Amino acid sequence: MSTMESKPNKVNTMAEMAAQNKQPEILFWVGCAGSYDQRYQKVTRALVKILHALDISFAVLGPEESCTGDPARRAGNEFLFQMQAIANIGILNSYQIKTIVTACPHCFNTIKNEYPELGGEYTVLHHSTFLQRLIDEGRLVLKGGGNFKGKKITYHDSCFLGRANGIYEAPRALLEELDIELVEMKRCGTTGLCCGAGGAQMFKEPEAGKKDINIERTEEALDTGASIIASACPFCMTMLSDGVKSKEKEEEIEVLDLAEIVAKSKGL
Repeated sequence: MSTMESKPNKVNTMAEMAAQNKQPEILFWVGCAGSYDQRYQKVTRALVKILHALDISFAVLGPEESCTGDPARRAGNEFLFQMQAIANIGILNSYQIKTIVTACPHCFNTIKNEYPELGGEYTVLHHSTFLQRLIDEGRLVLKGGGNFKGKKITYHDSCFLGRANGIYEAPRALLEELDIELVEMKRCGTTGLCCGAGGAQMFKEPEAGKKDINIERTEEALDTGASIIASACPFCMTMLSDGVKSKEKEEEIEVLDLAEIVAKSKGL
């Protein structure tokens, strides 16, 4: 498909589809950030626009979706993690979910790698991998780059995508389809630097030190000369956006999720 048009289609819940005896191609796991964080809601909308434009059958859990339990486990509350995980697995299994796509690496890692031991076995894809597969299948065409053609973009590796799951190439391949100039930070790929939010650090004040990690990482991004910092994680987006603001560069530098870049390049 070489053209995409934005279609104001309704987003179905699994309950609504089950009532019609229908099974979607994928379940879109929205996640807490994608549901409640005003900035990351834009990423949710961007991905939904892409799915609608490509006529991909999908559904969400809606009010039946709960936190995966990732923050609880990272913070050391194993009991709460297992409560949340088992509740989610019960819902997912009741709908016989097979394939899950999510825009959050934390949700991705937890459902993919930690739910199986509790009875939740699914094919789980991060949206970067999913979008790249659509390109490989010819269902998504990005050649030309739209408004991004020729722009300098640097990509920040999420820890849970990169080091935890070895996903380095899909996000970069996705960006390179846009005919942009991909400029790498000094620390990237397997040697990438955390944004500073991992291990539940997102939810607490940093320990005393000379410099916050997100400031260090933002400085590395700015050093590339890129006008856009691409991310693929709600935590990374928050930390990098805060870093850009601290440097008073928000008028010059954009922090965008991969889904937003794809959607904007297609005029969605």
